[in-house]
Amino acid sequence: MAAETKQQFLEELHADLTRKYRTHASTVERIWRSFDQNQRARCMKAGAADGAVLRHSRDPSLGSVCKIIPEWNLRDITDPNSDLLLEMLKHRATTSLVEQYKNGPNGGPGDHGVIMEMMLTRNLRHVEAFPNCYTVFHSDERYGDSLRILKNHAEVLIGLSPIINAGLCVPQSAGELILDRQVTLIQVLNIIIEDILELGAESRARKTTSAGLPDKELAQLSIQPRPTSLALPDLVASAADRKASLDEYLQLLSTEPVVLAHNVNICFFSRPELVPDKKGRILPVHTDRYISGAVFEALHSAVKAAAIWIYLNRLLDLLERSVSDKVYRPMLLQEISNICHMEYGRAQALFQRHFQTGMGAKWFKRLSNLHDKAGNARVSIKEHIRGSKPEVQLQLMLNLCQPTTSASMAANYLRDLAKRHELHPTELEEPQGREFDALCDMAAVVGFFQDLSSTIKMPSPSRKKNQTFLSKSQELEAELNRIKDEVDLRDCVVPIDNLLEPGVAEGALKLLDQFIIEKTGTKLGFLYQDLVEDCFSDLKSQYQEAKAKSEQETNEQKQDQTVGWIPFPESATQLVEKRVLQKEKARPSHSSVYEIAPSTLSTPAEEPVLPLQTFKVRPSTVQVFSVLFAKSESRGAVSWAAFQAAMAELGFSVVPKFGSVYTFLPPERMAANKSFTVHRPHKSQIEGYLIPIFARRLKRLYGWGDKTFEVA
Repeated sequence: MAAETKQQFLEELHADLTRKYRTHASTVERIWRSFDQNQRARCMKAGAADGAVLRHSRDPSLGSVCKIIPEWNLRDITDPNSDLLLEMLKHRATTSLVEQYKNGPNGGPGDHGVIMEMMLTRNLRHVEAFPNCYTVFHSDERYGDSLRILKNHAEVLIGLSPIINAGLCVPQSAGELILDRQVTLIQVLNIIIEDILELGAESRARKTTSAGLPDKELAQLSIQPRPTSLALPDLVASAADRKASLDEYLQLLSTEPVVLAHNVNICFFSRPELVPDKKGRILPVHTDRYISGAVFEALHSAVKAAAIWIYLNRLLDLLERSVSDKVYRPMLLQEISNICHMEYGRAQALFQRHFQTGMGAKWFKRLSNLHDKAGNARVSIKEHIRGSKPEVQLQLMLNLCQPTTSASMAANYLRDLAKRHELHPTELEEPQGREFDALCDMAAVVGFFQDLSSTIKMPSPSRKKNQTFLSKSQELEAELNRIKDEVDLRDCVVPIDNLLEPGVAEGALKLLDQFIIEKTGTKLGFLYQDLVEDCFSDLKSQYQEAKAKSEQETNEQKQDQTVGWIPFPESATQLVEKRVLQKEKARPSHSSVYEIAPSTLSTPAEEPVLPLQTFKVRPSTVQVFSVLFAKSESRGAVSWAAFQAAMAELGFSVVPKFGSVYTFLPPERMAANKSFTVHRPHKSQIEGYLIPIFARRLKRLYGWGDKTFEVA
């Protein structure tokens, strides 16, 4: 880390620690004092690479660490009678860096004194020499600045003698070690606050039950072959189901803190800036100020995905209703083809984002100072790694990330992956959960497009025709990315799991909603709602022009231009025209269809009420659904096998799709005949953020709840 970057990093870490301490000091003190020695040690090891922490102040196992931060050791800090950690936290969080340089807790030696003693008595040395270079620590404004004396060395030193004699200017070889000490200590203190809160928070949801092992019901699960072709109404229904699932997911982000916290975590730890460039450098993205952007990104990504599928669903619905229109139908097909290509690109980019910071990390490099059209850092696959050859699973996943891989090629790679996993099921455990989820999302998208292309003769994607949605969405994404770094939610979202505390997630989302309104003039949802409506308005105009041109070329008698046109809902057209005339800050007060703030979340349009059904089932099945529909924060876990067994007892059959994606088909006797498509969860466990997702979808499709199932 360069000196200038190290200074900036140190200042950010210190600000993070000050903020955390101000918010959580009393809670941290209460929890820490209640811990025994093993719990204290667990907290220290949780935040260390590979759990490696000094055993005592002179432990040589970690090299020079015992000379730079000797006090950060298990023996001194985990002693149940020791308040050393609390003293360190208070000192580092409530004093300036200059004060910490001079003095330690309780009047002990400061960082300067510790490092100078280690250099004198234990031969601590920096690996670089820094000839004629000095670092100054005399003020907050220029703290840690280094200078190099190019000429008149003796005269310059005379001028610096006041701060040298005061110990506020040292050779840079010592200055770098002092900065390293401060960075390391303040960083581990930031981390241990989060680990203390995580381990000791009384209100945190805990896994208390694990629902049922499968009984004989699993053998009843009927496995049906995937259909070779579908009718257009089936595709419309499939797109509507995916749109509804994405709408539900957005609502869950707004109302279920466990879902929001999970997504913020994976956004934070999958940032493209974490991929090293060709020189092995990464950008400093682990300070708390990037967490606010991760919240922004989690919500933005969900809204964008929902908007794409509501647009695609409406296009397919219009296509189904325009069978005889020879002008309109080709336009719709081209628009659908372009949107499918765009959505495949989104799913592919999402998978690459998680893969390049997960099990495929060493096979990617970040392109320094280069960004895509939306402002995201660009990352590419390395051409080769000397002496390395990817294993089969890794190679298939790398193939999925290649920019030349089309959706049809991706379908073949996904089939090969599925076959590979059948032969080597343990390989399913190798990707991280976020990689696995993104892979399943990509498989669902590819599977839908394969069904679409086998049912309808689709034109190839066009770079010239019907690119309105793509260009407008890229412009909107770039605009939102420009303001993302300005949002500051740190009082709510640091640490990230603070979102799980009562009322915190709701408060953070309200602040984010207000921030976006201030910066763009309207809500995030309205930005995408307008995008969809504007594109349909443009499509209508293009149709009317093409219709008029066609009539003129065939010399037919002038007809009403609306003949054969399937009109847009009047309210939607009026809304678009009204928004064009409105000033941005005079938006209607009602909620958009992509609302992110729970307090203003509009009630979604309810589907026809399903007849209330109850089922007499085995205890294991009751247990499965009791966990899924649990009201309390202390949700348990359900194994995938137990869930399959429960669905089998209810008479469901299953159709395997791409990869780990499955569709459960209800029996004819069930009041609702809609299918349930879901991917098998990572490590075959439905838990954490997945519990409310499964529950919400089952309730929407079948009207199930905690009163639906009774022991036979």
